[in-house]
Amino acid sequence: MIEFTMQEIVFAGGCLWGVQEFMRHLPGVIHTEAGRANGSEDTTQCDYDGYAECVRTQFDASQVSIEQLMDFFFEIIDPYSLNKQGIDVGEKYRTGVYSVNPEHLQRVRNHIDKRSDAYKIVVEVLPLSNYVKSDDEHQDRLTLHPNDYCHIPKAILHKYKK
Repeated sequence: MIEFTMQEIVFAGGCLWGVQEFMRHLPGVIHTEAGRANGSEDTTQCDYDGYAECVRTQFDASQVSIEQLMDFFFEIIDPYSLNKQGIDVGEKYRTGVYSVNPEHLQRVRNHIDKRSDAYKIVVEVLPLSNYVKSDDEHQDRLTLHPNDYCHIPKAILHKYKK
């Protein structure tokens, strides 16, 4: 019998629409949800409060590792770009990986540190201190509206589509 091991990690990689569409199709990913990470408010009905647009990603750790998820994530981001992905500019579009699990964060840091370009990477790796689910109109946006804007090229966006 195979053991099912559900875990959760949060990825910020620019506009959340494309990140969610990409992540949802990855092997081992069980569920995704668009949201806001590490802001100071508990609502989406406020001015910008320091959050990063993100995707809460639930996955089966017996099927996909943190390191594999990081490799997938690096396919859709420019890890050297600070507060900008594609034409989306601003702190809320920064790249980051967040978790309430310290082991996840250590594994992410170790994986980045092993890269030959680690010294140029500006992806923040921090504990998840606050998470707010995005409004319904942002959930599964590119599944429901496939012609909406996305900074991720469609060929990459659907590379792992099941």
